[in-house]
Amino acid sequence: MIEFLINKDIELLIYLNNAGTVQWDGFWLFITNKLSAIPLYLWLLYLSYKQYGLKNTALIVLFVGLLILAADQTSNFFKETFQRLRPCRDPALRDLIRLVKPSCGGKYAYFSAHAANTMGVAIFFSRLLGSAYKTLPYLLIAWSLVVAYSRVYLGMHFPLDILTGIFVGILYAYLVAHLCERFIKKTRGAYS
Repeated sequence: MIEFLINKDIELLIYLNNAGTVQWDGFWLFITNKLSAIPLYLWLLYLSYKQYGLKNTALIVLFVGLLILAADQTSNFFKETFQRLRPCRDPALRDLIRLVKPSCGGKYAYFSAHAANTMGVAIFFSRLLGSAYKTLPYLLIAWSLVVAYSRVYLGMHFPLDILTGIFVGILYAYLVAHLCERFIKKTRGAYS
C-alpha cells in the first residue's frame, strides 16, 4: 500500500511539475520566496493591532513565532527521520521533471515546512481575526495553497509532502491559536 501511494505521489508530481511553462516560472519563483509575503504579514499585524491593541499584537507575534518554530522543527525531524530525497535531488527524477529554481534547498523533502508554515499562519489568523474580517480566512487559505503548490511546480516537494505540511500547519495553528486566545483573554481581563 505504501509503495502504491509513493508511486502515485511521484506520478502526480511529474504531471503537475511538467504542466508548468517558462512564462509562469517567474511568478512561481516569486510566490515561493518567503520575502514575497512581507506585505501580507504587515497587513495581518495591522489588522491584529486594530482588533487587539499593541500589547496583544506583541503577544500574537510571539505566538506566531512559536507556531513557525514548532512547524519548522517538526518538519526537520520528519525530514531526518524519513530521509526522502527532494524531487530536484533525486537522480531517478532529474530527467522527468522541470527544474525551475537554480538551487534546490535542503536534501530531504518529507514534509514541506513552507506548506506547514503558510497554512499555520493562515489558520492562526483566521481563528483570531476571522470573526471581524469575514473574507480573511478565504484569502489566507487561498494564499497558503498557492504557496504550497509552488513547491510542487518548482520540483522541490512531492504532493504528499505538501498535504502532510498542510495537515501539520492546521494542527499546530489550532493549538497555538487556542493558547494565544487564552492569553489575550487574560490580558484583556487584567486591564478591564
